Amino acid sequence: MEANLIERYQTELHKAQEQVKTVKNKINSIVLTRVLLFIATITGCYLLSNHTPIVILTAIIGSLAFVYLVQIHANLSRKKQYFVNKVNLNQTEINVLEGNYNDLANGQEFLNPNHEYSYDIDLFGDGTFFQYFNRTSTDGGKVALANLLQENSTENIITKQEAIKELAPDLEWRQHFLATSSAINNEYSSQEVVQWINNYEKYIPKGLIPFLKIFPFISILIILLLSVNIIPTTFFIVWFAIGLFITGRYVSKTNTVYQQANKVVDTINEYAGLLEIIEAKDFQASINLLKKEAIKTDTTPASKVLKKLGTILNRLNSRNNLIVGILGNSLFLWELNAVSQLEKWIGENHNTVGNWFDSIYYFDAQLSCANYSFNHPNYAYPSLTKDAIIIKATAIGHPLINTSKRINNDVTIQDNNFIIVTGANMAGKSTFLRTISLNLILANTGMPVCAKTFEYQPIQLITSMRTSDSLKDEESYFFSELKRLKFIVEQIKTATYFIILDEILKGTNSKDKEIGSKKFVQKLVSSGSTGIIATHDLALCTISETYPQVVNHYFDAEIINDELSFDYRMKDGVCQNMNASFLLKKMEIV
Repeated sequence: MEANLIERYQTELHKAQEQVKTVKNKINSIVLTRVLLFIATITGCYLLSNHTPIVILTAIIGSLAFVYLVQIHANLSRKKQYFVNKVNLNQTEINVLEGNYNDLANGQEFLNPNHEYSYDIDLFGDGTFFQYFNRTSTDGGKVALANLLQENSTENIITKQEAIKELAPDLEWRQHFLATSSAINNEYSSQEVVQWINNYEKYIPKGLIPFLKIFPFISILIILLLSVNIIPTTFFIVWFAIGLFITGRYVSKTNTVYQQANKVVDTINEYAGLLEIIEAKDFQASINLLKKEAIKTDTTPASKVLKKLGTILNRLNSRNNLIVGILGNSLFLWELNAVSQLEKWIGENHNTVGNWFDSIYYFDAQLSCANYSFNHPNYAYPSLTKDAIIIKATAIGHPLINTSKRINNDVTIQDNNFIIVTGANMAGKSTFLRTISLNLILANTGMPVCAKTFEYQPIQLITSMRTSDSLKDEESYFFSELKRLKFIVEQIKTATYFIILDEILKGTNSKDKEIGSKKFVQKLVSSGSTGIIATHDLALCTISETYPQVVNHYFDAEIINDELSFDYRMKDGVCQNMNASFLLKKMEIV
């Protein structure tokens, strides 16, 4: 199955590479045309230097044509980047399917030791599930995806599944969205863009706005009259100076707006493209429809409204062009008209931009879920059950373990059951805990799980698998453990959780550990909790003699030809074969 997927991505990769070559050739043609136009304009002005009106007209026409070619060049450059992004997208999928994903964003910024489970089950950081799974290309989408994995919500599971199932098969649409959003690489985050729009302070006087609108038409009239010698050149020069004077009065404030616009314009243009992509897609799944409805306006599509802002900002940013900076401002009040339009746009739309961006973040995050589903067609979408079963899975495994090496297990966990898992070192206990944890989180987010079948009652997860001491807070390892266990006890007072524990009370002596662990597990069992605990302490398994809801399972190890052998299969009962002494001897430590 993976081979077929790789072949599909290779086809898309080669197609995008050919499109990159085609656009590059067009860009080279435009560059040559601009050079020839510049030479022709200069030559024409030189040859006609004795006819001042015609020289001015030639310079203006040549300049406008040059600006037009600059815009075409910019559009082609964006198009080339789009196809380059497609190349990168497909290469990434090929790399991940081959097990290479260490260069992807790892979500390190979302690490939180105090979260219910994310720190324990390696959701974020190098080599983690987020790094393997994340395909978001907007800053807000990345946060939305991290929040989705951490929200621990058991609501609307089927509705979430429907949203992902709808997006998963449409590879072309998903890559179109991601190739467009991957071009966003701006100094301002999208949240800062929204903040800038909301906090913008106007400075163009209302009384000046009508004059700004008619000034360009007067300039055109003066140019036409000059070209037919109806007015003298000095009249044109005076009008030219008036335009520069008006522009100069506001140049300081315009410079500030320009600096901000220069930082946000690419984000605005790309987000307008993303809104257009969302608007063009027909959705049936209720959540997807709801998010599409959030970007609707009364008349004009949100994409066109935002694209208009991008056009305004592009117009303002073209002041860098010497021709536009001088002729545009003196004859058409280019910058002030652009700022006037910007201020009008902000006044009309600043309250809705945040909602548009939130919808973009939603789809950006959902595409990672859909991509995961598409890449794993053999994984099962969980079915919900209302009987006594909390989890019933066949052939469940950890999605980060290569298919060729992964050993899957069948597991059934009844409501109010507590499984005690024993086993030798490296036999698979901790991997099993993380397997159950991660697949439960995937199920709660509406994604398929790494299993052949998976039935469950949606339930929140809470874990204690990795604790550490803190020099900063002057906490010992043992005290950190106690705080985590206290946190679990407090949480289960108000909500139902699936509890996963890995070798608790490691920070105290053996006798204390045995007594304390027994009492803690007994407390959890008595509270009606459901969960799993992994331990090396075989004495803990005797709890099943008192509490029939406690079930013992184990992972075994064998010594064959003086070598350790693991089958990573979970079995009923208590482990009897431990391997610490053998490993110490084998590694010549003792």
